[in-house]
Amino acid sequence: PYSSYSWGVTNNRIRVLSNYLKNIISKGDKCILLSENRPEWLISDIAIMNAGGITVPLFTTYSENDYKYIIDDCKPKIIVSASCGHEPNRIVEYKPLLDNAIKIASHQVERCIIYQREALNVELIPDQDIDWNEVVKDVSLTDPVEVQANDPLYILYTSGTTGKPKGVVRDNGGHAVSLKWSMKNIYNVEPGDVYWAASDIGWVVGHSYIVYAPLLHGCTTI
Repeated sequence: PYSSYSWGVTNNRIRVLSNYLKNIISKGDKCILLSENRPEWLISDIAIMNAGGITVPLFTTYSENDYKYIIDDCKPKIIVSASCGHEPNRIVEYKPLLDNAIKIASHQVERCIIYQREALNVELIPDQDIDWNEVVKDVSLTDPVEVQANDPLYILYTSGTTGKPKGVVRDNGGHAVSLKWSMKNIYNVEPGDVYWAASDIGWVVGHSYIVYAPLLHGCTTI
């Protein structure tokens, strides 16, 4: 079974979450995003941008030491994650990994927003964690924070297989223009088409061609 989200419902949830985030983050604050490919991830990603934050999407198979290094390197204000993820023949428990990484990191994360999956309902830590569903209900809507074209959009870390993970920064304006251009001129996709990218959202292809390019081009993204 799958979930289907209209443009209207998606935009509403983005604006609600963005309003909550504005109480925590300021323009330019980094926000780590750790989850597998789910609608809540896309909503959270765009909500962070709408609140003026810089998204730091993480690959889901990093170790807690990798997460600790990235937390100390980019110094995020918040982390948005799921309690767990699904992989072939196993459940990956994200929350325990994050808790351990936060515990051994020098930088202190202000808040963690956790989406509880049915496969693993975790205990939330008082004064640190809040349930994703509690955040997106009964909150007023808000308009996006205005940013400049050259302001950072997101930081994507390398795998770390040849050393420590390295953060690559992408800007707002040029990145958006090039991705939208590529949909027609490289992939021959038209507005209104359904577009599927077979990639993890923690990697550049998944992040660029699940979140940004199809939505900028007016497509349904899978």
